[in-house]
Amino acid sequence: MRTDPVPGALPSRDHLPAAWRDAPVLDVVIPVYDEEKDLGPCVLRLHDHLARTFPYPFRITVADNASTDRTPQVAAGLAASVREVRHVRLDRKGRGRALRAVWSASDAPVLAYMDVDLSTDLNALLPLVAPLISGHSDLAIGSRLARSSRVVRGPKREFVSRTYNLILRGSLHARFSDAQCGFKAIRGDVARVLLPLVEDSGWFFDTELLVLAERAGLRIHEVPVDWVDDPDSTVHLVRTAADDLKGVWRVGRALAVGALPLDRLARPFGDDPRDRRLTGVPGGLTRQLVGFCAVGALSTLCYLLLYSAFRTVTGSQAANALALLVSAVANTAANRRLTFGVRGRDRAVRHQAQGLVVLGIGLALTGGSLAALGAASGDPAHSTELAVLIAANLAATVLRFLLLRAWVFPDRAGATAATAQDPAPPPYDITAHDATTPHAHDPRTAR
Repeated sequence: MRTDPVPGALPSRDHLPAAWRDAPVLDVVIPVYDEEKDLGPCVLRLHDHLARTFPYPFRITVADNASTDRTPQVAAGLAASVREVRHVRLDRKGRGRALRAVWSASDAPVLAYMDVDLSTDLNALLPLVAPLISGHSDLAIGSRLARSSRVVRGPKREFVSRTYNLILRGSLHARFSDAQCGFKAIRGDVARVLLPLVEDSGWFFDTELLVLAERAGLRIHEVPVDWVDDPDSTVHLVRTAADDLKGVWRVGRALAVGALPLDRLARPFGDDPRDRRLTGVPGGLTRQLVGFCAVGALSTLCYLLLYSAFRTVTGSQAANALALLVSAVANTAANRRLTFGVRGRDRAVRHQAQGLVVLGIGLALTGGSLAALGAASGDPAHSTELAVLIAANLAATVLRFLLLRAWVFPDRAGATAATAQDPAPPPYDITAHDATTPHAHDPRTAR
């Protein structure tokens, strides 16, 4: 990774050099269990495709998940006869366990995996890894559910796949479209950060990895694929679906109670352009506007309800003043925490006092509008009063935001500018993995 020293330039990851020869650029892992029949044709077909179409050095790693048939002998024969093929033997089953072991030990900058049946058209492999080689994306997945994907499979598997992804969207707020397609890739530096945090060692491994990456704000590239179902697949749909649902519950609960170390994931590579300030572009303005509008909408609703309640027992001016007072205190507290990110009690009283000054301006605008309405129509209808108050509040809202940003909470904007000019180091050192880090190195891969 590099950071452009030119002031105001956005940082980026380097594209891998065209003359890269230090190690294979791509390491494609094929997890297998009792696949003595399909393994040989699969590896030879994949090797032929890569040799013809992939412009960088590559490696194919067969990860044997404790097979009980002749799969180890077939894999060893392939490794002995094809220079780019290697064989890793694991003593326990689990696709996630195999991927973690091989990816953790690999020296390739781009890591991928695919199912042994090669259900996915290999023409999608280069589009899958190209954004990772260029530094544009952090992970890449093949999607069978994209509009332009061409998929041949039975209705049962189609229903299970789409239902599972709907569950992910509803429960974990996932935005990726296809969690379980056996066709994925990840940058090596990203894998070193995420793998120690992924608990699952089976089929849910993919989903957990993607959810953590998405929560980290990493970029996930999706490639529409052509995919033909393998009728001889050994995947047990019911058991796999049950295990996946258990994984969704575990990850969802961990996210809800704050058990996951998400602070280690937030912008772990320190190269997000949102961390930089460009000349003439105020930092954090969009986020503050969104927060202010959300708080303002709720405050306006609260204000109107209070006004209607107070209006039944007092005059319009008094009802307006009381409703503004109560809603303004809540509005200032909410904007202080949610919009401008101010925590703790420091200067809380001062902020409320300044908020009351802003209230005074709002009171002058709304009160003046009511006075003008009364002078014009004498005894206006309640609905007319509400309409005038809404219009006056809209006018006061813009001024209120400017005053809050520039006067009530100016320190937050200053801190943002200081951080933008002198960005802090990444919160998680991706080079700090050693033998004591869980899953960082698996001795079973040292073959």
